[in-house]
Amino acid sequence: MASAGQDGDSRASHDQRGVVRFLDRALQRIGRHELILLVAGLVVFAGIWGFVELAGDVMEGDTRAIDETLLLAMRNPADASDPLGPEWVEEIGRDVTGLGGVAVLVFISLAACGWLALVGQWRAMLFVVLAIGGGILLSTLLKDVFDRPRPDLVPHGSRVYSASFPSGHSMMSAVTYLTLGALLARFQSRYRLKLYILFLAVVLALAVGVSRVYLGVHWPTDVLAGWTAGAAWAIFCWLIARFLQRRGQLEEEPAST
Repeated sequence: MASAGQDGDSRASHDQRGVVRFLDRALQRIGRHELILLVAGLVVFAGIWGFVELAGDVMEGDTRAIDETLLLAMRNPADASDPLGPEWVEEIGRDVTGLGGVAVLVFISLAACGWLALVGQWRAMLFVVLAIGGGILLSTLLKDVFDRPRPDLVPHGSRVYSASFPSGHSMMSAVTYLTLGALLARFQSRYRLKLYILFLAVVLALAVGVSRVYLGVHWPTDVLAGWTAGAAWAIFCWLIARFLQRRGQLEEEPAST
């Protein structure tokens, strides 16, 4: 009996080593570049799937309870009209939410396009315009399709003019800051600098989304949907940019100096 058990363990160990060798050979054949593209493609697919699932739950009312709980968690328990913290914290919330406003995002995008023009990357400039412009169009269409009312539990701490789902501030912050973050990272040769730039882009997008819930102008699921759709769009555009670069239809990353 002991011998049979040892034989079974030996076969299992052999099979595991065989799987490891197979994966190692597969990764060597794929290459680092192709592996990155594969992972990015899977992230885009997961983002689209997650958005569709979340949208279905929202439209069926399944998220109402968690939305109300999280929204009220950012309010004074004794007075739902009062956000948590002193008045200066609420003012910071309005400052942060402004970073996802149309005027700020357009200004930052135009500044980036001007910089690309000055360094002679005209195709990259056009691509940024199409990527961010396409994100704005997609956000507008999604809002019109779902037409979800704004939260009515608390007073709004910021003026709003459109439907609630998905959060336009959250989605366009993700689209703009992630797209421009990836753009700036192209000009860095050190990975720690690339990661730092992308980290700041993610933090900005997250902060804007949280501020929308804090100010009571969005349900938490609006923000989550905005982050999901915006990140999926930004990564999808990055994949297209890599594809165009390999075909010579978009400028390559400039050499570091």
